[in-house]
Parts: sequence; C-alpha cells; structure tokens
Amino acid sequence: METIRIGVIGAGIMGNRHIEQYKQIEGAEVVAVVDIVEEKAKRAAERHGVPHYYTDFRRMLERDDIDAVDVCLHNNLHAPVTIAALESGRHVYGEKPIAGSYADGLAMVEAAKRCGKMLHIQLSTLYTKETKAAKAIIDGGALGNIYHARSMGFRRRGRPYVDGYATPEFVQKEVAGGGALFDMAVYHIAQILYLIGMPGVERVTGKVYQETPMDEERRRISGYNVEEFAAGFVHLAGGITLDIAESWALHLDGFEGSSIVGSLGGLRLSPFSFHTIRWDLEMDATFNLDAMEYRRNQLDPDPARYRSSQHHWIAALQGRVELLPTADIALQTMLIQEGIYLADRLGREVTAEEIVKMSKSTQLPV
Repeated sequence: METIRIGVIGAGIMGNRHIEQYKQIEGAEVVAVVDIVEEKAKRAAERHGVPHYYTDFRRMLERDDIDAVDVCLHNNLHAPVTIAALESGRHVYGEKPIAGSYADGLAMVEAAKRCGKMLHIQLSTLYTKETKAAKAIIDGGALGNIYHARSMGFRRRGRPYVDGYATPEFVQKEVAGGGALFDMAVYHIAQILYLIGMPGVERVTGKVYQETPMDEERRRISGYNVEEFAAGFVHLAGGITLDIAESWALHLDGFEGSSIVGSLGGLRLSPFSFHTIRWDLEMDATFNLDAMEYRRNQLDPDPARYRSSQHHWIAALQGRVELLPTADIALQTMLIQEGIYLADRLGREVTAEEIVKMSKSTQLPV
C-alpha cells in the first residue's frame, strides 16, 4: 500500500486531532507540521513524533516529499493557504466549513480543478452509520419522491471560548466568518444535501441571533460578534424544501434530529427511525445500525474506505476509492449559509444568483 506523506498546517485543537487520527490510518504519514507560533509547532511535532516543523507554510511547501496538505486553520485563512498548496502541486484536505465565504470556497474549488488536484473537505457526518443506513433506504426507493428535509443541531450552552473551551478566534467574525452556522450547521446541512442528491439552491431566507447571556469579561476579551442561533428556510430544485435550525446556546432541552420525508416514507436521523404506512397502518421502525456496521465491515474487502473522513481521504489518494464530492457539497452548504446571513441583513428572501453575486472574499493575509 502506497504511503501518503502529509504536511499539516495549523497546530491548534484540530491540527493535533488530525495528526492523532492519521497515526491510526495505515499508509498515512505526517512528515511536517506548521504553525506561526513556533512553540506550538515544536510541541505538536514532539508530541506526535513528526520529524519536521515550520513557522511558515511556504517553507514546508518547498519540500519534495509531501503528497498532500491538511489545512487546519481558522475559516478566513482556508482559501489563501489551500490555493497556495494546490498550486504547489499538492492535494488538499481542509477543515469545515470550506472557507469564510462562498466566493472564497468557489475560488478553492476552481483552483483544484485548474491544478488537477483533489480537494476534500472534512464533513464527518457523511461517514456515520446513520448516514450509511439512510442512503441505503433512500437508494432503495423506500421514501418515494422526496419533498422536504430538516437540518437540526443543538447545544444548550456550548459557545466557543465564552462557555469555557477553545480560543477567542472562534467567535470573531473577522477570523471565523460566522458562528453556529459555520461551526456546526455545516455538518447537518451537508449531510442532508448528500442524502437527497444535491438539488440546486433556488431561494433562501433566514435570521441569526445572539440573545442569551454570557460572561461579560469573556465577551469583552473575545470580541464575540457571531451568531449563537440561526434559522433558515431553503427552496431547492425539484420543489424540495429544507428548513434549518442550529444552536450554540438556547433555552430549550434539545431539538428533534434532522429528518427527510418523501411520498412513501420518512426518516429521522437521530435517533434513527423510519416511518411509513403498510396495510393501512402507520408504521414506525427502528434498526440495528451496529449490526449493519459490523456486517459491512466483515463483508467489505476494504471497509476503511468509508470509516471516517480521513480514512476516505487516504483511500482516495491511494486510488482505492473515488473521492466523494465533499468540496462541491461544502460549497453548496456555504451558499445556503451565506444566503441566511444575507437574508438576515437585507430582511428578505434572496435568490441563489443574488448570493453568488454579492458574496465577497473574507480572506486574511498570509
């Protein structure tokens, strides 16, 4: 099995997590790590046994022994670093969301095509057993004509930094681009779009909120200026609709899980269940997803191909599987997310064409 040599850019929470995960994947080897804070880069290299570290990602790109680059930076740094890595001849794995704006995400996708390189975005929900089961049910036709879906994500009080974890940059629009929509909704929206076949976006409306109390000293230190709750409604091609609710902080005890409904049946993704009518009886069904996962792992000659986002990435680079179109899914997710922000700002529904036309780069200098 070919060894894929990787350079990781960013030695923060996610960078260290990615390196740790690569250590568990056969055929993956992290050969260099980069962080502008030298102590962080050195510490990550020593902790994980990575032989080289840098404070300038451009110096790392000068190496001739790196096949792929993993970008673990804040959202508004994704585009410039990713494009530079692609143009250096490397495939790129990027953290979610794809970038800080649709314009920057599109530039990344276009750069990958121009350079003939693979761009893969971390969308972990595509590899869960719930997603695998839902896809099997949908592909089997059990839902019939899909016409509505719901993307839901809930934290009672889980805002970065102000609620006790992560760094202030996570809640600064200038660095992160957005709040709950960018941090968590990306997983749930992308999961739904993947399952329903990526119908085109036609119109979007929505609103974002920052209402619940927080520690005032942490607010001051962080400059917290992103949303903690977002709601949206999307018209998709083929008459399909999608409603969205995503919370970092909200005075409720939880949301029902994301769902997809069609003319013949409906799915709830968490907890996983299938609903239909049989023999003129309303039927609610549950499934043993652990048994499904076990059986597939036993029967599939290469089960690691879809075990996780990083397993899939390495398998694609080794030619063992065709890469899922995660960059396209992440870009369409960004179109919806940016549409919610734009609709909130303008106080009206917006078209996909308006979102694309009004999207501006939020890249930070590197």
